[in-house]
Amino acid sequence: MVFAYDTEATLAFTSALVNTGERVSNSTVDTLADTDALRALLDENDYSGRRDGDAAELEAVRALRPLFRRFWELDRDDSVALVNGILRDANALPQLVRHGDWDWHLHATESDAPLATRMAVEVAMAFIDVIRGDELDRLKRCAADDCDGVLVDLSRNRSKRFCDAGNCGNRMNVLAYRARQSSGA
Repeated sequence: MVFAYDTEATLAFTSALVNTGERVSNSTVDTLADTDALRALLDENDYSGRRDGDAAELEAVRALRPLFRRFWELDRDDSVALVNGILRDANALPQLVRHGDWDWHLHATESDAPLATRMAVEVAMAFIDVIRGDELDRLKRCAADDCDGVLVDLSRNRSKRFCDAGNCGNRMNVLAYRARQSSGA
């Protein structure tokens, strides 16, 4: 494990959320199109706390995607400014909590804060660990030519190249295989 379990879970969630946008994995479809898709994403990622389940909450969460994508675009110093801005805007107050199957971990907002606020703060808290550990090189863009997806490479040898949004690794392997077969024929 590179980071604490809650940090790794939040980083995985962040890349999954960013990858719900258009132009990921050769698709022009936004996979976070409705409140049911948001509920499924939250359930898949064991997201706790308040959920309004309405269109306003969906739009607030969708609005976080470009903000979070910036972590894959910024250098370490600029990432610090982004983290500090998010925490300042939310009046974050870090505290240890335990709920569900999760042992003690950090939250920095109350569980009844709006979902988008809690998400932003949890992502900022996770990126504190990334920045402090000087591990921004673990944030990568999908190596598939037709995908704008992002990924967090938590592998020991830092070899992960493709996002999990749409089988990019399998698609690229099939294309490479077909290219080898056609050049050898």
